[in-house]
Amino acid sequence: MEFKEWEPVYSRILEDMGFSREEDERAALILSRMLDPSRTAPVSVLHELICGKDVLVCGNAPGLKNELGSIDAGNYVVIAADGAAAIVLGFGVVPDIIVTDLDGDVEKEITANSMGSLMVVHAHGDNIDKLERFVPLLDRIIGTTQSVPLDNVYDFGGFSDGDRCVFLAREFGAASITLIGFDLDDKNVTHVKKKKLRWAKKLIKELFPELWAG
Repeated sequence: MEFKEWEPVYSRILEDMGFSREEDERAALILSRMLDPSRTAPVSVLHELICGKDVLVCGNAPGLKNELGSIDAGNYVVIAADGAAAIVLGFGVVPDIIVTDLDGDVEKEITANSMGSLMVVHAHGDNIDKLERFVPLLDRIIGTTQSVPLDNVYDFGGFSDGDRCVFLAREFGAASITLIGFDLDDKNVTHVKKKKLRWAKKLIKELFPELWAG
């Protein structure tokens, strides 16, 4: 997705959530400077993993465990949204890709990374401390931002970890996208999380209506 297409949506999200574009841009710049070329992966790897493949996007809703138990993840390219990586790994499945702002079980994400998971690490204004702490511990990294992309920090669209997984799969030509572990109407979350879930649902329903019937 071109940033000029994403930017109007991004601006509405910032206004609704009260987030700072300047801080998002600062975080992206910090991530950019941290990305050691010897530990980053080329974007072409995402194309190789995803293009023409059936993709399973795993969100971190409480129902993920049950849904994983009823699906053969081996038939898919598995993309885990942040905290979902620990659940997926617990089922003996190493995610092909982890999309993360480093807010979940990062130790399990580091383990998955050491086992081959590609890390799509997201920078935003509220996670600069996590970037500085954890990025040096990761390998095979691709950096992302929700603001203006940089030479080595990309913007594929999307806001929360879950919907950014969907945007990523679509961007790189997935043959099909299956969602599990998504409860975008979860009432048992904080007020801020509810707003994030509303945006995730809006983005998925409006841009990818075939993926969401709820």
